[in-house]
Amino acid sequence: MTPSDIYRFLDDLGVEYGKCEHPAVFTVEESSRLVPELPGTPTKNLFIRDGKGRRHFLIVVGHDKSVDLKSLGERLEAGKLSFASPQRLQKHLGLEPGSVSILGIVNDSEGNVELVIDRAVWESDAVQCHPLVNTATVIIPRAGLRRILEHTGHAPRVLDVPGR
Repeated sequence: MTPSDIYRFLDDLGVEYGKCEHPAVFTVEESSRLVPELPGTPTKNLFIRDGKGRRHFLIVVGHDKSVDLKSLGERLEAGKLSFASPQRLQKHLGLEPGSVSILGIVNDSEGNVELVIDRAVWESDAVQCHPLVNTATVIIPRAGLRRILEHTGHAPRVLDVPGR
């Protein structure tokens, strides 16, 4: 999907959203500098795999949280976790590094990616995320996010993601 496809997808689902275009951002620090203050919770998204490469996870946390992968692996009963390669990211979510977003889950039509959302993000009124590219941010209300996930068949595992 392209960003245009994502906007059309959101419109077709009746999901209200706000949109802000900005220079490309690759890190939370760049985002803090280059993206204006927007409503909703800014997110950080990690695409992770287990040690054998059999399980893949999209981890969604607040932008300022450092995730303890060792503790998270234990909680998910997945053993040792590590960042997945750009090739795996492309294969499973159709994304490039720097553009990882909860909206990438729409590209996982086979359900190979397990979605884990930090409780604080799940309970926020709205979330900020990339529309599959890192040159824009969309703001999606909680009800809209739930509608998206129901439509894609991705039931999130909501938990207090362990931080460092």
